[in-house]
Order: sequence, then structure tokens, then C-alpha cells
Amino acid sequence: MIFADPNKRSRLTPLLHLYWRFARGMTLGVRACVIDGESRVLLVKHSYMPGWYFPGGGVEVGQTMADALATELREEANVELTAPAQLVGLYLNAHTSKRDHVALYRVEAWRQPSPPVPNAEIIAHGFFARDALPEGTTRGTRERLAEMFEGRPATPVW
Repeated sequence: MIFADPNKRSRLTPLLHLYWRFARGMTLGVRACVIDGESRVLLVKHSYMPGWYFPGGGVEVGQTMADALATELREEANVELTAPAQLVGLYLNAHTSKRDHVALYRVEAWRQPSPPVPNAEIIAHGFFARDALPEGTTRGTRERLAEMFEGRPATPVW
């Protein structure tokens, strides 16, 4: 479902985290820094929260992080892995919840059978040069890029 203003956090987000608090002791997500042949990075914009992010999503019960990553990349950006992704790090995402953790992967071996089409969840996609990120790229996304490409020391918090 697309919310009226994609630049405002949905009222649904706190309700989902309340549900997850009781359904899961901890939440775990995956995100991918997908890099193209021109060293640009793939970012997506969601309908239900503001900003540009690495593609990704939650790891479901019984699902491996690798399977979750492959599923989210396919669903959000029509990206298929052609080799295993490289784990960059695990982060506490305290901005979302004190129980939320994110595994970030670097993806350089991939293919995209066709361009992604915006849908109810992902309203925009794009590959961007690291020095020309779109307005609204989140702080966490920018910090992870600086850690990966500029040698900034990694932090344990997203």
C-alpha cells in the first residue's frame, strides 16, 4: 500500500515493531550495497518511510540471511546474485528499535534481467555515483558508504 506522503514515516511502523516485540526477541534485517560496472551504488526509496536506502528487508523465521538477501534484492530491485555476497558487517539499528540488527552485504556479482518497476513498496530505484547521491539518502547509508569506500572506521551502530 502506498501512503499519502512517502516523506513521512507511516503510523504502521510503530505498530509493526510492537507486534515484532512480542513475536520475535530480536529483529534481523539484511541490506545490500549493490555496485555496478561504473562503481555506482543501487539505492531504493520506500513508500512507507522517507529517504533513500540500500535495498533489503527482514529475515524471516527459518530463513538464512543469504536467502533473505537474495529474496529482497529480487523483490525490491529485480537483482539476481550470480555469486555469494560478501558480508561487510553486523550493526545495531537503534534508530528503528533497540532490538533491531542489520547485516550489510557488498554485492558485485549480479545481473538484472530487466529494469525494476516501481510498486506499492518501492516507489523509486536508481544507481548513483557515491559523490552524487540523491537528496534524502539516509545518514546510515552515507556512513556505510564512507566506511566501505573512504576508509572511515566502521562503527557497530547503523
